[in-house]
Amino acid sequence: MTVAIEVHDLRKYFGHLEAVKGISFAVEAGEIFGFLGHNGAGKTTTIRMLTGQLTPSGGTGRVGGFDIVRERSQIKSIIGVVFEDQNLYDRMSGRENLMFFARLHGVDARRVDDLLHMVGLAERAGDRVKKYSNGMKQRLMIARALLNRPRVLFLDEPTRGLDPAAAHDIRQVIADLARQGTTAFLSTHYMEEADQLCRRVAFISEGRIVALDTPRELKLRYGRREAQVVLADRSEHTLSLTDPAQSGQLAEWTAAGQVLSVHSREATLDEVFRHLAGREL
Repeated sequence: MTVAIEVHDLRKYFGHLEAVKGISFAVEAGEIFGFLGHNGAGKTTTIRMLTGQLTPSGGTGRVGGFDIVRERSQIKSIIGVVFEDQNLYDRMSGRENLMFFARLHGVDARRVDDLLHMVGLAERAGDRVKKYSNGMKQRLMIARALLNRPRVLFLDEPTRGLDPAAAHDIRQVIADLARQGTTAFLSTHYMEEADQLCRRVAFISEGRIVALDTPRELKLRYGRREAQVVLADRSEHTLSLTDPAQSGQLAEWTAAGQVLSVHSREATLDEVFRHLAGREL
């Protein structure tokens, strides 16, 4: 297993406030890793430490094998970062925005057109960014983050505020990048998004990781074992699969030919998070 991100006992204080409280995890190369939590849980602070924008108060971290404190310059050359704030130049076109940053990073201009095609902006590349929708701006942000062909891509709430169609487009881009071998560290509070995209997810609450596993395993481990039953009279019933009496009721209905359908009721990641963190997102 090749490790792209490795964190051990990472901490961050702001004065007397401990925003990140000794978290540890590892992310495999090519993995989409979800970092999930409510606002103020420590998601953005963690990303800023991993990308060299904040110095940790304690613990260690490595990205692409480089130390996040001593080797920041090496890390910046192998990562891309997409923050929630769309800090683009509105009076410039989409292509001009990318060309500006390509020159800063010494990237071949041909890379700009390749990326515009990849994120579906080639036909609007000459338009000023102020005419772009939020979804188009977010796709341009991702294109900008990919100029240096990063091994690790950090995405902080990449679909917040987008309509469903635009959010779907962004998720598709992230999934395609992972299939090509890019590691994606996805910070979000949209549980459905994480469930669709991520191989594994970590729940962070009040600066601590309270769970880390695959979405399916978390839902099975913490969810309720229930079945949704529809009878011939069209009535619906929710039965516990761990209660012998209710399981017996299901057997009776089945024997009597009254059951039209039975569906297991799997927990959602939202429900699991609420169970573990004691609050909704």
